[in-house]
Amino acid sequence: MPTHRICARRPHAGTQTPVELVTASDRVAEFLEDAAHYPGGHAPAVVFPRDEAQLASVLREAAAVLPVGAQSSLTGGATPRGEVVLSLLKLTLIAEPAPTHITVQPGVTLTSLRDTLTDAGKAYPPAPTFEGATIGGIVSTNAAGATTFKYGTTRDWVRSLTIMLACGELLDLERGQVRAADGRFEIETSDGTITVPIPTYQMPDVPKRSAGYHAAPEMDLIDLFIGSEGTLGVVTSVALDILPRHPDICLVLVALDDEPRAVRVASRLRDASVETRRASMPNGLDVVAIEYMDRRCLELLREDGADRRSRVTVPDTAGVVLLAQVELQPGTTAAQVHQEVGLAASAEAPDTPIVRLCRLLDAEGLLETTELVAPGDRTRAAELLAFREAVPETVNRRVGIAKRTVDDTIEKTAADMIVPYPRFADSLSLFRDAFESRGLDYAIWGHISDANLHPNLLPRTAHEVRLGQDAILACGQEIIRMGGCPLAEHGVGRNPTKQALLRQLYGDTGIEQMRAVKRALDPEGKLAPGVLFPVTPETGRETP
Repeated sequence: MPTHRICARRPHAGTQTPVELVTASDRVAEFLEDAAHYPGGHAPAVVFPRDEAQLASVLREAAAVLPVGAQSSLTGGATPRGEVVLSLLKLTLIAEPAPTHITVQPGVTLTSLRDTLTDAGKAYPPAPTFEGATIGGIVSTNAAGATTFKYGTTRDWVRSLTIMLACGELLDLERGQVRAADGRFEIETSDGTITVPIPTYQMPDVPKRSAGYHAAPEMDLIDLFIGSEGTLGVVTSVALDILPRHPDICLVLVALDDEPRAVRVASRLRDASVETRRASMPNGLDVVAIEYMDRRCLELLREDGADRRSRVTVPDTAGVVLLAQVELQPGTTAAQVHQEVGLAASAEAPDTPIVRLCRLLDAEGLLETTELVAPGDRTRAAELLAFREAVPETVNRRVGIAKRTVDDTIEKTAADMIVPYPRFADSLSLFRDAFESRGLDYAIWGHISDANLHPNLLPRTAHEVRLGQDAILACGQEIIRMGGCPLAEHGVGRNPTKQALLRQLYGDTGIEQMRAVKRALDPEGKLAPGVLFPVTPETGRETP
């Protein structure tokens, strides 16, 4: 039976060798900035524990630590501000895949996980777009990506976690074993009982949330740590559910002339896929993801030559590109796909997902501007995916250049917001009005199948960064009124705008309830100070 109480344990002895410690300025400099180009990174040292015993020794000795993985954070959450950087990159063990799950350490990258599972004929489908991300990072932010529409977020796939608390003791958490009772959890440690209160705020009813601490009346303790951004404990081991086979995927790139048409087509694809899954239709159209790139994204790719490098040609007149992933029956060959595409217009065509897809696109007059990549064509599939990934890479590169050449206070300024799908078009208009009314250059992309968009500022001055932050805060208030979440999949980190969005979402009372959780589990404020909650610059301690 589930209980609200759990006992922590001390780590095993491990190697009993000193932890690797780096203080040389050139080596430390490699860890002073994450993908957000958040300014002011500095740290006295970087440590690389290789086992739980070494990790515990670091937590005992350091006044403050910042756990990091690939430092692919888009929120400043992996940029140190005086803490010892706790790199988990040496914790990279991967267990042999079991039939339904795989156990890995936090430094394992998504690329390594994918390669291991592919060799075993299995798959982990809800991975975020950036495959260089580490497992510890995706758990810490409850990361999500394109396929949330079918497969959910990281939280839905975590079977068990081992978490090291700030005191250096470990919790072994199995989903379903420890649930809140009377608004609290109780954790027995060698120093006594920790009582952890559960916040009472209501989370938005949307598929993605990376917005502070998870909270529900009888929640599972494992969910408190997923998405907590390293502020409550350090992930040392994760068991993830996996699929028994790798799905056969057909990629579909569609160029459209305007946004209303793109929204209509995406809605039709979503509706058909929901019906397929609801009715368990073997021949139904099953779209697991639809990505969206606006006109400015396409202009940036042309300006930087990313379209040539990926060999993806989009008409100059295109105002929007959609990139969809369609799951097919196992064993579907490229020859079958090509044959069905050719037959789709005839009355004798078989009833298959590809035929249904082609007929839907033909009804919208889009077959001439559509490219299908059949399962097995890995080279072309990689090129289409690289085309999509080049959008944030191009924007991040431009932000970095502006930071170096114009003003070193320039930083990545972007929103990561989600609404209930019927409000998607409203959210798109909201973002455009907010940026254009302030005279800002921007690009919008994201996961249209989830109604999760990423409006990104292209800053030319530090003043424009401040205007962009103002636009994002204004949008956040409206997104919340629409029933959405202004912090969907990237987390909060150190970014003051995102921290303000968190306060908009849950109010002063909700923030104080989160702080009570933090104080219970990390009374000295040792873990990731300044992440989620701001700190006072003079003291380095979290402000009330």
